Formats: sequence, structure tokens, C-alpha cells
Amino acid sequence: MSTGSAPYRATPPSPLPAPVPYDPQLEPGLASFLDLVERIPLRARTIASNREHFATIIPPMEAQVEGRAVTWENRSIPGPAGAPDIEVTVVRPAADAGGAPGGGAPRPAVLGIHGGGYVLGTRFFETPELVDLAERHGVVGIGVEYRLAPEHPAPAQAEDCFAALAWIVEHADQLGVDASRVVVTGASAGGGLAAAVALMARDRGVPLAGQLVGAPMIDDRNDTVSSWQYDGLGAWDRNNNDTGWDAMLGADRATDRVHPFCAPARATDLAGLAPAFIEVGAAEVFRDEAVEFASRIWAAGGEAELHVWSGGYHGFSGFSPDAIVSRAANAARDSWWRRILAP
Repeated sequence: MSTGSAPYRATPPSPLPAPVPYDPQLEPGLASFLDLVERIPLRARTIASNREHFATIIPPMEAQVEGRAVTWENRSIPGPAGAPDIEVTVVRPAADAGGAPGGGAPRPAVLGIHGGGYVLGTRFFETPELVDLAERHGVVGIGVEYRLAPEHPAPAQAEDCFAALAWIVEHADQLGVDASRVVVTGASAGGGLAAAVALMARDRGVPLAGQLVGAPMIDDRNDTVSSWQYDGLGAWDRNNNDTGWDAMLGADRATDRVHPFCAPARATDLAGLAPAFIEVGAAEVFRDEAVEFASRIWAAGGEAELHVWSGGYHGFSGFSPDAIVSRAANAARDSWWRRILAP
């Protein structure tokens, strides 16, 4: 528990556990990840400089869609009660251009939530996945610009994302989507927010067809074996994780004041959730909380498909796409998309 004004830090185990080794085929991609994404260590004092750096590494939307069979537009939608409007980007299959939304038959919709430790990034970090899903699976993708911590403490992020889900369902006819086939997707902090949105959808009676929870940041306590195995090592280590959770929760962190909408691992009831696809690398901080989350969904009688990829670092399939394990991970994810999006 937090004491005084010092930030919460978990007590290290003794002895410290040895890290799981990386798949050798993934190591060049990990080096590229660290050079591109984690050039500046993420600490409270470096959040602003990391945001500036992040703004330089994601291509603009025009470049993302060049040569792709999609169209896109930005919209402003109502935010949660008392909060500002939310910016979203809507991506459609090119077949919809010039005609009624959805080309007549309602399409499935995917709400995409970007990662960045709750403190970094924009919706355009998630739009590449939405472009791919629109082109290959015919979905209408919606990327949401949620508020970031520490300027906006939790649950502002989850409430913004849920507002986007509610807007999709409420405006399904205008968007040309099937309100019964809306899926939420995200990785890292985006995976944590996808899990939070699934909890909110269940509790608030909003339909949700599925949740893709990638390498999810869902437990503010940061006290698992895997969190200690990657202390100062790899992509998104436990120190980055502490920074993100401190920004999100402040003095509430690791206390019983943390609501499941802020840290989904705190939920005591995981029954009745939308079917989940949960994936994580075996060699990353979030391994153990992802495994526990899936296990608790099963224990509650729910539906979850769990993949723990041997030797995988955080974000491995995107930065090492040609490795054998990455091809297997991408194929498993694509299989789930085909099944969950089927009429």
C-alpha cells in the first residue's frame, strides 16, 4: 500500500526470478523497438518529451491509407457527461464510397484503442490495424482519441472509450453497422482499456460482440513474477509500467480505492463478458496478468481464447513480423477475427 507521499512500489521477491529468454529470431526486432519507441526512458519527468518523440514516429493518416482499399474521415462525437467532445477517425472499406454506408448490408464495427501506457500516443497509433481490418474483413473501424494521464486521471480514459462504443451502437444505422457485431480491440494500455470497456458494456447494458485484449496493462500493483523478470530489461519494463500507473492513479494506486474500470484485474466478477481473445508474449511484463485474467474468465464460465507466445517481447509480432512465432501469432489473431466477425 502507498505510504505518505512516496509513490507505491511493489516489494521485490527474493531471490529475483531470472527472465525468460527471447526467441533469437525476435532479437533484431526488439532492438529496433527499443531504438525507435523507447529511446527516452519513460519516467514522470519525461512524459512530455516522450509524447513529442511519439508524434514523429507514426505516419499521418494519408500515408497509412495510401494504396489501400479504404476511405476515412475524422469526426467529433459527444464525450462522457461533463467532458469535452471526443475526436474519432472512421475507416471504411472502399466499396462503401459513393453509396449508402455499409453498401446496404450492415457491416461489423471495430472500436480501436491505442496503447502508450495511458500517458502517450494518439488514435493514429491504432488506425493501421483498423485499415487492415477494413480492407481484409470489411469492418467499419473507429479509432478513439481518449484523454491521457496524468492531466486526466482514471477513469477518464475508459469513460472516453466507452462513450465511443455507446456512440457506435446508438448511431449504428447512420454508420451502416450491425449494432450486435461491435468488437473492441487494443494492445498494452489499449488492451487494458478494451478490457475496461468490456466490463462497462456488461454493467451498463450496451451490446459488445467481442474483445481483443493484447498484452494488456490491467493490474496497477505491478507485482507479478513476470513484472520482476523484466525490470530494466526489454520493451516496456516494470519501470515504464510504474510510470504509467502512477500517472493514472496517483495516491489511489494499489489501494482498495482502485475501481475495475481503472484497472480491470481488480474486477471480482468476470462473468457475462463479451468473448475475449487474449494474447501476450512469454518474455514480457504483462504475461502473468494476462494469463490470470483469462483463467478468471474461464472460472466464471466465460469465453476466452488465450495465447502466450514463447520468447515473445512486448509488441513482438509488429516489430518482428517475419519471425516464425510472429507469423503464428498473426495467424491465430486473424482466425479469431474471422470467427468473431462472422454473421
